[in-house]
Formats: sequence, C-alpha cells, structure tokens
Amino acid sequence: MAADPLPADPRPALPRSTIVLLALGGATVAVFGLAAMRGVIVPVFLAVILTLCVHPLHRRLHQLGVSRGAATLTSIVAVLVLVLSFVMILVFALVRFSALLPQYSSQLDQVGTTVSGLLATLGFSSDQTDAVKTGLTPEDITAFIGDLLGGITNAVGGLVIILTLLILMAVDGSRVPALLTYVRPHHPGLVSALIGFATGSRRYMIATTILGLAQGAFNALVLVLLQVPGALLWGLLSFICSFIPNVGYFLAIIPPLFFGYLSGGWQTVVIVVIVYGVINGAIQSIIQPKYVGDAVLLSETLTFVSVLFWAVVLGPLGAILAVPLTLLVRSVLIDAEPSTWWRRALTGDRTDFEDLLRDEDTERRALRARRRASSSTPREGHA
Repeated sequence: MAADPLPADPRPALPRSTIVLLALGGATVAVFGLAAMRGVIVPVFLAVILTLCVHPLHRRLHQLGVSRGAATLTSIVAVLVLVLSFVMILVFALVRFSALLPQYSSQLDQVGTTVSGLLATLGFSSDQTDAVKTGLTPEDITAFIGDLLGGITNAVGGLVIILTLLILMAVDGSRVPALLTYVRPHHPGLVSALIGFATGSRRYMIATTILGLAQGAFNALVLVLLQVPGALLWGLLSFICSFIPNVGYFLAIIPPLFFGYLSGGWQTVVIVVIVYGVINGAIQSIIQPKYVGDAVLLSETLTFVSVLFWAVVLGPLGAILAVPLTLLVRSVLIDAEPSTWWRRALTGDRTDFEDLLRDEDTERRALRARRRASSSTPREGHA
C-alpha cells in the first residue's frame, strides 16, 4: 500500500520579516541607482511620455492614408515645435523680466531693510540679516529665477538626447502592437498593465497640459492688468507647476505675491490670492477630475508623497513627472500580477469597493435621519 503523500508546508520559505527587509533593501538600492542616473532617466522617461502623447496623432494620420514614415515625421516635428516654442517663450520672458526688475530697485531695498530688521528682532545674527538685505537686488533675483526655471527645464535643454530618443521610439513604436500581441499569451497581465499605464498617462498629461495652458494664460492676463512685473514669466511658472499636484499652486503663487506687493501693495496681493485660489480650485477640484476621470485613481495622500519622493530622487522634473512615474511603478508591481490587483485599493483605486462606500454612506445618512427624527419627536409627558 502506497504511503500517503506528506502535506505541503504552508509556511513560506522565508519569514515575512525577512522578505520585507529584503524588499526594502532592494528598493533602496534601486532608488539610489535612479538618483545617480537621473541625467539619463529623466530625458528617457520624458521622451517616453512625449511619444505616448503624440501617438494618437500618428495613429490618426496613418488611418487617413498617410504613410507610416510621414506620420512618424509629422509626430516628431509636432513635439519639437512645442518644446522649442516653450523654450523660446521662457527665454523671452526671462529677458523681459530682467529688463523690468531694475525699475523696482528702491522697493526691493525697502523690503530688504524691513525683512532684515524683523529677523534681527527675532534673534538672527547680523551676518544673516545682512545676507538677506544684500540678496534682494535685481541681479540676484534674476539669477535665482533663472536657476530655478533652468533646473525645472533641465531635460528640455537636452534637445539632442530627446530628439534622438523621439526618432528611435517613433520608429520602434510601429512594431509595438505586434510585440504586445506576441507577448500577451505569455504574460497577459503585464501587457494589460502596460497598456493601462500608456492610456492613463496619456490622458493625464494631455488633460493637464490643456488645462495648465488655460490656467497659465488667464493668470498671466490678470497679472498684466494688475501691472505685476514678469507677468508672462509667472504665467509660464503657473503652467509648469500645474503638473505638480497639491504643491504646484503654492510654488506658483509666491513670485506674483512678492512682485505684486512691490507694484501695487496689499490690494494687489489680495487680488492675486483670490484669482489664483479660484482658478486653481476650479481646475484642480472640478474640471480636471472630470476630464482625467479614472486615468489616475491615486489617493491624495499618495499623490502628495509621490511628488516629494520623485522630486528628491530625480530633481524638479521628478516632481512634474511624479504622477506618470507612480503609475508606471504601480503597473509593474501591482497591475502586472493578477494575484496582487487587490492592492490597487491601497493606492486609491476605489472601483472594487465603491459599493461598500455607498452602503456606508447610506447607513450614515439613515442614522442621521433617525437621530433628527428622535430629537424632533416630543418626549412623553411633554406633549
């Protein structure tokens, strides 16, 4: 009589604590590797996102009968025109701002004196207060703004790298559908995850770009009417910061507040706060969720943390690309494996338990209704 097979050991090969530590160690090594190679990672990922954004144009031209080569060339030219136009507008705005700023040198001196005096009363040393006072000069402010925007558009300056990548990716992109069809039988989860990442990132970037352009143009127009120096530059900054969820608004409003105070005093400051607050609130809370829809499905907390994380790892452009980068990580680590799809709920995807949330809301409303009814019912003996 054959012996009964031994039951399988349900315990994992390694303790869970060891697995967690190994995963954290591997993630740490990967993060430091990404930070060390940010000069390569950022242009490559930016080229990938740009290629995904222009892919519908390439596909549409091909459907209209345009040859594959002509459609690819048209897509590349469209991206280059957009990037070069942005760089030219940025340079023009910086030049105009540098020419206008010396007109406010006396106000800058007064602000520097006031701020240094306030810091002295708070206990700061004379060297620190003098550094603040001497730093508020037109030359130093222009250099600071140039360095700030130069850091944000660092990858845009590497046009040779991006152009080469766009050409190669556009050529290879014609073979991607066949490649995905070949891989799907072997790894269907991975193919679905990559397609979902491409669709979600494209929808997010295109919608954010359109809304950011509208937001930046309107802010610039208001600042021009208020005669705030560097209005076009702050409109561009508002457009760039629209890609930084939660944090971008506070970064974009600081320069207009400062120079609005120099040009028009506190009344201009109040108007800028109101205009920026209304426009940002309408776009971020009402318009953008409607058009982006379920393309992102990230919780507000995770989105905020991802901005901080990718800004530390990849620099200013990491903050701008934080949402697509986080979507890529989720696609590879969670969406590619069907057994881990339930973890999407931990990242903010409420699709699978939306019914539970509705049931909880219904029960909560019913409980409040019963409480109101019981409080309004006359007590026995007081009728």
